[in-house]
Amino acid sequence: MSASGVTAAAIAARLSAAGLSTRVVEHSRFTTVEAEVPETLSAESWREVLDVVAEADRFGLLATSLNGRTLWAVVRKTVPTTGDVGGPGYQR
Repeated sequence: MSASGVTAAAIAARLSAAGLSTRVVEHSRFTTVEAEVPETLSAESWREVLDVVAEADRFGLLATSLNGRTLWAVVRKTVPTTGDVGGPGYQR
């Protein structure tokens, strides 16, 4: 599992511990965590949830009248700092 995957899994575990149902999806450049947020989430739980997603590179809340509220967090994958980062034919 990539470093972003480990971080995303930790975020998902903490959100689950706060009572939210989560899903983690690996993408080519980042890993996402999504969680359905119930209408009855207490103020104390919101503080905990916000502390958790603050560990991500980006986060937000999507709220619609049809689908409820979905909290999302994105953890970017790191770019290699050594090796052939310039690609084939790159000259220094």
